[in-house]
Amino acid sequence: MSLYNFLMYTHLITVIPCIFLGAYLLLISKKGAGIHRLLGKIYLSLMFFTAIITLFIPAQVGPQFLSHFGWIHLFSVITIQAVPQTIWSLKKGNIKAHQRSMILLYVGAIVIAGGFTLAPGRYLHELFFG
Repeated sequence: MSLYNFLMYTHLITVIPCIFLGAYLLLISKKGAGIHRLLGKIYLSLMFFTAIITLFIPAQVGPQFLSHFGWIHLFSVITIQAVPQTIWSLKKGNIKAHQRSMILLYVGAIVIAGGFTLAPGRYLHELFFG
C-alpha cells in the first residue's frame, strides 16, 4: 500500500464517523448532556486528527500550491483553527460562539469539503460513479 493510499484510507476512517456524529450532535442530541459532551469530544478529536492527516495528502485535482496543496486544504486549516476555538468558547462560557463554530465546522468541513470529494478525478467519485 502506498503512503497516499494509507493517508487517504486513514482520513476516510476518521472522517466518516464525523458525518454521523456531527449530524447527531447538531440535530438530535440534548445540548450540554453528558452524552453530548462525550460525543462532542470524540467528534472534535476525530475532526482535528483528520484535518492533520489531510495536510499530508497531496492535491491531485486542480491547481497545486508548493507542489502539494490544493484549494481543498483550506478546509483543513480552517478545521485545525476551529476545533480549539470552539473548545475555548465553551471554556469561556460563550455558548453562542460554540454553536456558531460547530455549525460552520460541520457545513464547511463535512458538507462543502465532503462535496468536493465527489468531483471527477477524486477517489470517491470513482468509487461511487466510476
